[in-house]
Amino acid sequence: MTRRTPGGQRPARRPDLPARAGVRGREVGARGGSRYAPRGVVGSRPASRPAAARRAAAGGTAKRVAAPQPRWLTGRVTTVVAVLVTLALAYTYPVRNYLNQQSEIARMEAEQAAQRAHIDALSQQAELWKDPEYIKIKAKERFYMVEEGEKVLLVVYDPEGAARDAGARSDAASRSGGPWYDRLWTSVQAADGAAR
Repeated sequence: MTRRTPGGQRPARRPDLPARAGVRGREVGARGGSRYAPRGVVGSRPASRPAAARRAAAGGTAKRVAAPQPRWLTGRVTTVVAVLVTLALAYTYPVRNYLNQQSEIARMEAEQAAQRAHIDALSQQAELWKDPEYIKIKAKERFYMVEEGEKVLLVVYDPEGAARDAGARSDAASRSGGPWYDRLWTSVQAADGAAR
């Protein structure tokens, strides 16, 4: 009985060698060829045989087996993902505090800018009060003060009092009776007497 090679073929034997030499003929030298193999024979397989014939001699068609696909979820990947998630959770709170502080700083800077503008306006107004002419103008506006020889015209805006006075005069005119032009003339005389 002869031993089959990994390809499923029987080893080639030289007919002129004895049986013992046939065993030695299967030994492979350093160059990959048999020491006793004839020309055209590499190792124990003849070079002229196609791969399909070798497969057929091996006992049928060879089954193709898919190489195992590498798993993407390995221990290293799981560890890296866990570390990244932990870091993201650890940095969430400080980042939120940082953003809150930045918005608070921006709000306080805006308030300070508004206060500086208000202080500048008040400083300019204080400079105006150092001028005697400005003080005279404000005294005339606020306290109705006048210098000697000036006449003052004071306009009083009192719509309620005007309505009340108009109602009292109209009652007096209506009590007096007569046509409308008499009442009109009476009201004109009353207005002229009040002005004096």
